[in-house]
Amino acid sequence: MKIYIGHSREFDFKKELYKPLRKLDHEFVFPHDNNHEPANTPELLKTYDLMIAEVSFPSTGLGIELGWADLLNVPTIFIYKKGSKISGSLKVMKGKFIEYINEEDLVEKLKEKIN
Repeated sequence: MKIYIGHSREFDFKKELYKPLRKLDHEFVFPHDNNHEPANTPELLKTYDLMIAEVSFPSTGLGIELGWADLLNVPTIFIYKKGSKISGSLKVMKGKFIEYINEEDLVEKLKEKIN
């Protein structure tokens, strides 16, 4: 399965998000893995099976990406760390929500939802 990862830049996403997701056996697009250049997200999303959005930290850019995913009918999973105050706007979007405690919990819950 080809999966696009969306997130804010307001946390250590390479360590806290990319590292645990690499444990899953899927093809991921990590948009800020090697560079910080903007990607053509709408075109990318058309070619992927799923979007996972880390929504613990508010982000205008992530909101735009989520709007594109919703418009393109790309299935979305919203993940957020327990105790986070996520945007109320997410409640009107199509997708599944996963609250996680730590990296191990995140990986296990995603395995259940994706497989």
